[in-house]
Amino acid sequence: MERSAGIVVFHDNKYLLLHYEAGHWDFPKGHVEKDESDEQAALREVEEEAGIGADIIPGFEEKIGYFYKREGKLIRKEVVFFVGKAKSSTVKLSYEHIGFEWLPFKEAINQLTYKNAKEVLSKADAFLKNHGQ
Repeated sequence: MERSAGIVVFHDNKYLLLHYEAGHWDFPKGHVEKDESDEQAALREVEEEAGIGADIIPGFEEKIGYFYKREGKLIRKEVVFFVGKAKSSTVKLSYEHIGFEWLPFKEAINQLTYKNAKEVLSKADAFLKNHGQ
């Protein structure tokens, strides 16, 4: 099984979505490396993929799982998402992405490609409203 971590990043009531080369829209995320916590991996990935720092808001952790094919083999992947407040809205994309947008909740939900990402965003948005963010 592969494990990744990511952050639903927000700033000024907008969420950061990244446009991946494969064409889909999703949150910053990536592989958890050896000797790295999920939180450390998530923060590193946001820095690497979007060029921004973020502060994780404690109390939110949402896991999704799915399968994908690589070299003819079916791989199970688990991704854990946190919620984080961006330290800046200035994004510097990595080579892995072809675009980004800061969008309010309703527009972000419509922009996200995958159903499980939409579910994570809905839960993150409800969490933030309940925690006065």
